[in-house]
Amino acid sequence: MRLGLVAGAAALALVSGGVGGAVGVLAANSDSAQVTNALEAPRPALNNVANAPAGSTQAVAQRVLPSVVMIKVAGTRAAGEGSGVVLSSDGLILTNNHVAAGAGASAKMEVVFSDGSTAPATMVGADPVSDLAVIKVSGKTGLTPIELGTSEGLAVGQPVIAIGSPLGLAGTVTTGIVSALNRPVSTSGEGTPSQVNPVIDAIQTDAAINPGNSGGALVDGEGRLIGINTAIASLGGEAAGAQSGSIGLGFAIPVDQARRVADELIKTGQATYAQIGVKLRPQDSVARVLEATPDGPADQAGIPAGAVITRLDDRPIDTGDALIAAVRSHQPGDKVSVTYTDEQGGNTTTVEVTLTAAAAEGGR
Repeated sequence: MRLGLVAGAAALALVSGGVGGAVGVLAANSDSAQVTNALEAPRPALNNVANAPAGSTQAVAQRVLPSVVMIKVAGTRAAGEGSGVVLSSDGLILTNNHVAAGAGASAKMEVVFSDGSTAPATMVGADPVSDLAVIKVSGKTGLTPIELGTSEGLAVGQPVIAIGSPLGLAGTVTTGIVSALNRPVSTSGEGTPSQVNPVIDAIQTDAAINPGNSGGALVDGEGRLIGINTAIASLGGEAAGAQSGSIGLGFAIPVDQARRVADELIKTGQATYAQIGVKLRPQDSVARVLEATPDGPADQAGIPAGAVITRLDDRPIDTGDALIAAVRSHQPGDKVSVTYTDEQGGNTTTVEVTLTAAAAEGGR
């Protein structure tokens, strides 16, 4: 990256030199022309900060940047940077599990704030299933908590702003739209090992998200948090240690889920998630039930082994991951309508299922 920046600067210098040479020749041949110089004009009395229009990207950035931090993590397994959002004035910070726990159990965390100050942080609780974690900094007061919005009622095409620390560049602001909703995305699941596949019910956005944005803020046009930036899709590979960047396919955990998980982590150090009580292959092209857990929600509702689940409430289900994401978008205790067919696609049946709670493997 540094070589690229140097090469770009050299190219710019060459172009500027050529332009300067041309201007010099013109001036030498125009003795009678009056010369004006922009450098001699007085500096205008402008205040770009005060002039930010309400609702503009500039105004939203000014409001949200103090509530977004960079998190530096170093351990025996890995080292790197991620992002986080301030939840409380005394230092509770929400981030991704793969940021806080990705370097191993004994890793050291340092939080860098928007004013450049730093503070050490410790783990409050981590949830590998939702890929969320809460950490707490020491010796800090008077921080600016982010305003939580809601992910309910989001619309495709709605403007959004992503703020975080891509590639260690703290306080980076990018813009885009909500590209899609309810996108099932399987994350890396780094950190504490879990037998549960970490699938999120993601908000998809074309706002530029790169490595290091994980755990940062996705906000609406009023600066309210609507998602935690978590993952990107990429065409690049891992060869020669290369790290791929944004191609306009970023994914964020909806804030309604993040709020519930963060609250549980702060209160108990552990989070729960909704389950339907079936075994399936997440990557299957259909959500085929391999086995219904005895006395589990699906079994009690009469969903048999071999059934193909095609809809949960008003959401079509076309893969195993889609079913996992749809279920985890709910809270334990929610009642949902499940439509399924037999293995041949016939005998369509709709039943009501009461989702139960399961504890994630992780915690403090």
